[in-house]
Amino acid sequence: MGENPAKNHYAQLNQGEENEMEIFGYKTQGCRRALCVAGYILSCGALRLLFYWKPEWDVWINCIRCSLEEADIVLLRTTDDFRTYSRKTVTWISVSAFIKSRSDYPDSEEDSIFSKAIMKPSLLVKTIQVQKIRYVWNDYTKQFQKVGVLEDHYTCSAVHDKFGSGLTCNEQNVRRVICGPNTIDVPVIPIWKLLIKEVLNPFYVFQLFSVCLWFAEDYMEYAIAIIFMSLLSIFLTVYDLRKQSIKLHKLVESHNSIMVTVCRNKEGFQELESHYLVPGDLLILKEGKTLLPCDAILVSGQCTVNESMLTGFNTAKGDLVRSILYPKPMNFKLYRDAMWFLMCLIAFAAIGMIYTVCVFALNGGLYKEETGEVVKKALDVITIAVPPALPAALTTGIIYSQQRLKKKGIFCISPQRINVCGQLNLVCFDKTGTLTEDGLDLWGLLPSERNCFQNIHSFPADHGLPWGPVFKALAVCHSLIVWEGKIQGDPLDVKMFEATNWVIDDSSRHRNEDQGSTHNTVVRPGLQATTAPVEGITILHQFPFSSALQRMSVIAQEIGGDTQAFTKGAPETVAMLCRAETVPSNFESKLLLYTAQGFRVIGLACKSLQAGKPPAALTREEVESDLTFLGLLIMENRLKRETKPVLEELSAARIRTVMVTGDNIQTAITVAKNAGMIAPTHRVILVEANEGPGSFSASITWKSLEENKIEDYRGLEDDNQTEPGIRLALGSGQYHFAMSGKSYQTVAHHFRHLLPKLLLNGTVFARMSPSQKSSLVEEFQKLDYFVGMCGDGANDCGALKVAHAGISLSEQEASVASPFTSRTPSIACVPELIREGRAALVTSFCMFKYMALYSIIQYLGVLLLYWQLNSFGNYQFLFQDLAITTVIGVTMSFTRAYPKLVPYRPPSQLISPPLLLSVVLNILFSLSMQIFGFVVVQEQPWYSQTDIHSACLSVNNHERNSSSSLGLHGVRDGAHEQTDNGFKSYENTTVWLLSTINCLIVALVFSKGKPFRQPIYTNYVFILVLIGQLGICLFLMFADIDGLYSKMDLVCTPTTWRISMVGMLAVTLAVSFLVEEAVIENRPLWLLLKKTFQYHSKSHYKRLQHLLEQDPAWPPLNETFFSDSVAVTVEGNMRGHSNPTFDSNEDSL
Repeated sequence: MGENPAKNHYAQLNQGEENEMEIFGYKTQGCRRALCVAGYILSCGALRLLFYWKPEWDVWINCIRCSLEEADIVLLRTTDDFRTYSRKTVTWISVSAFIKSRSDYPDSEEDSIFSKAIMKPSLLVKTIQVQKIRYVWNDYTKQFQKVGVLEDHYTCSAVHDKFGSGLTCNEQNVRRVICGPNTIDVPVIPIWKLLIKEVLNPFYVFQLFSVCLWFAEDYMEYAIAIIFMSLLSIFLTVYDLRKQSIKLHKLVESHNSIMVTVCRNKEGFQELESHYLVPGDLLILKEGKTLLPCDAILVSGQCTVNESMLTGFNTAKGDLVRSILYPKPMNFKLYRDAMWFLMCLIAFAAIGMIYTVCVFALNGGLYKEETGEVVKKALDVITIAVPPALPAALTTGIIYSQQRLKKKGIFCISPQRINVCGQLNLVCFDKTGTLTEDGLDLWGLLPSERNCFQNIHSFPADHGLPWGPVFKALAVCHSLIVWEGKIQGDPLDVKMFEATNWVIDDSSRHRNEDQGSTHNTVVRPGLQATTAPVEGITILHQFPFSSALQRMSVIAQEIGGDTQAFTKGAPETVAMLCRAETVPSNFESKLLLYTAQGFRVIGLACKSLQAGKPPAALTREEVESDLTFLGLLIMENRLKRETKPVLEELSAARIRTVMVTGDNIQTAITVAKNAGMIAPTHRVILVEANEGPGSFSASITWKSLEENKIEDYRGLEDDNQTEPGIRLALGSGQYHFAMSGKSYQTVAHHFRHLLPKLLLNGTVFARMSPSQKSSLVEEFQKLDYFVGMCGDGANDCGALKVAHAGISLSEQEASVASPFTSRTPSIACVPELIREGRAALVTSFCMFKYMALYSIIQYLGVLLLYWQLNSFGNYQFLFQDLAITTVIGVTMSFTRAYPKLVPYRPPSQLISPPLLLSVVLNILFSLSMQIFGFVVVQEQPWYSQTDIHSACLSVNNHERNSSSSLGLHGVRDGAHEQTDNGFKSYENTTVWLLSTINCLIVALVFSKGKPFRQPIYTNYVFILVLIGQLGICLFLMFADIDGLYSKMDLVCTPTTWRISMVGMLAVTLAVSFLVEEAVIENRPLWLLLKKTFQYHSKSHYKRLQHLLEQDPAWPPLNETFFSDSVAVTVEGNMRGHSNPTFDSNEDSL
């Protein structure tokens, strides 16, 4: 049964956002509900359990479709590949206690969600809660809408007008009831809840079924062993989940109850706990260090904030915590294929059940009193064909890899992603703090006077900077503060200010006629400062740095002097804000000179302000216009020692590396070259895209960057000498695109069809905002790349979160977004993670193949014996299940990762020709050997179907006894005083010994070593286990101990037959090993077959690569394309990890 969206029955929730869902309306129907309750009782709860697993079935059967307005139950469905359903109950909230008259209605204007949510005259609000976020029914638009945030349609002036005086007490109460508390509510989950949730997992339910069946068959030992292992597994899982729950609770708990001061309209100030805050409240921030308990707009004054995330589920940190509480399922082929394979095993089991019933019926074994036994035998086939330990076995490789990563200082909060790391073929790196050292060192200052650059001032220098506008810019153009006697702020600002040898006198107060006494920062000459003609400078107002604007500005006043504005930021941005006559004519070449050497360059500018207008009344546009260009501050950012070797290792493994940074594009390109991302012989093509007036048209240009054309930069060879090499590089596809964030967004809007082509060879992405970083990662994923992201700051949170494998080099709160965190701030963790991921992935394949073959081998053996109404004995099953398979399952995964990354990846799917061929061939080998042994033993001259002692006489008993029964129930052999439970036969002994040792053979053959894991002989525990198990099996084959044989349901056979069985096993081992090594693991053979049959990869990027290699016009060097079409909106993709409510277009401020 599916969903057919009908009018008013269906809508979208969070459209265009990461957590977009479809929502369907339903109404509970009494008669349907009553029938379901009866079904629960008659099925002993099985139907209720099924509805627990499939909530959509629960809704479809219990309810009828209706409009969302009438619904009391809603069904939610994710819009990703998994289409996961969840069921939510609609609740009603009454606000009548706070609204006594019409004047009490909140927000009389129609555009407020609080006004639209209150139904009149009932004064009720209809709500649902989804993943900790509350949605209310908008009675005007007839849809559910998120509350808990300030609507983003308010302009700056509207925010001042409406909320500048604070909310009234009544408005606060209404909003508090509708929105709920301002907290990240992460309660510690009770153990009993975790226990029930874990026990109701389908895997454990199947185990419960298996255990009940085994108890019914007196297969007590293995049933108890499975119960013990299951309880241990449940205990460890619950313990781990409880530990994570406590850790997450502690992480957010301290932020949930902060005392804040709120301004109430006409009622003054009130102190309250932060969880009582509502959207629209006016906060008063006190002096000193404090935690900000929500996202907020600064409407008056100034404050300094760090990168720590805020509280409340509608904030950035709330989004991250919700992503931990409600993680997205991994869309990985291995897990999808595993489900299909499981279905195949279930189909095998169904065939086996039919075969069992037919065989017992046709052979006269289906008597009335034995029907129950036959049913048990048929059901037993399910537990044989579908091993209950299969899911657990698949996770062992991941668990061991996680432990090894932990020892190396790499921590993982999403273990399933370790397997995905084995498929990474593209890694994005942030630059500053990731590829380069975190700190910046001043290298030089290039001042400008009368539109000409002056002599460079180098750092460190014997003499200080001379007094002048440039000096003043360095002293005041920052957002530094003094906290507990230490200067705090951006490291770049700290370095810049320290170069002046001035100090911050944070205790000074500046008298402002308009605002009275306000707290302003004053900087004064320090003891080691050069002589200055002023007592100090007061910073009156700041326009903080913005990633979107790429600059910051301050308004400052010399004590007793004039007021000036100072601006610093990206040189190209600052130059555009300056009067043209103040910018040196060689500005671009000088900028290129330094950025091409990998320096970070900052532009400085200033202007004098007219007296009379208060600084706070000046707009940013007024301050940042008609500036005078002052010069360039040049800073050095060195590569980390391990950066180049790691990137070379990744390149040798054919793993693409991409730089995603907020820095200057020329600096980024040079760092990419120095780090080895761009080879010396490769060409760099700069892609510039610009929007035209009105943003309805755009242009895109491809320019080749040739450093040897910069006249004042290095003595390079003549252009003509390198041109043939460049042509060769372009002809072979060895070129790299570089673009800025602005160009990237323009291409995404206007040249969408070109974006995949540009990404295919895009290596440097500079001036990228946090949302653009996230968008870039997602666009790479659309090309079927497996993308890793490595970064160290909060700006990387979104990209770390959306990547297949996000690796944080910071242990700060930003690392909450990342599945992996490295204790050592070094990118050396990236190849380490890929190595372990590849090893874990190969281990998963090995374990899956082994568990599949083990179950099929046992399945085939049992079906063969069913032909004679026989089966394996309990101890025979126990030996295979516990002593062989369980021990192998635990130890096979001990093999460590291979130290070298080879230039290809392990397969990512189970349903692939090599793996399927391996499984099918080994099944045929096992089937052939078991049938051969089963048939040939019956042709032996000593064989007797009724006398199990015909082959050889016991040492202690020379009497023959032919009273052995082959029925379902055993009879006592009086002569031998031994119990024959009906399992003993020559066929049983032969098939069991062959199948048991065959399990050891496939374990050895499937234990793949190089090139992704170390050779199997390095796994000493596993090798010792195999040798020990083989020794026990051979002992059982040749022992001739009556008591042991009786216990194991074995019978004595001639030595020649035992040697024959060893021969069969040796042939099987040789053939299986030869096929595995010469065919299955023969990579050149499979590549040849692909070429012969013209097989092409289905990956989007591979197909696109193939097409571009055949396109002589690509890339179009020194050409410009125009787009006059309406821009394609990709806003949903560009948002990344940000709070949409407070994302503002700062260019329009």
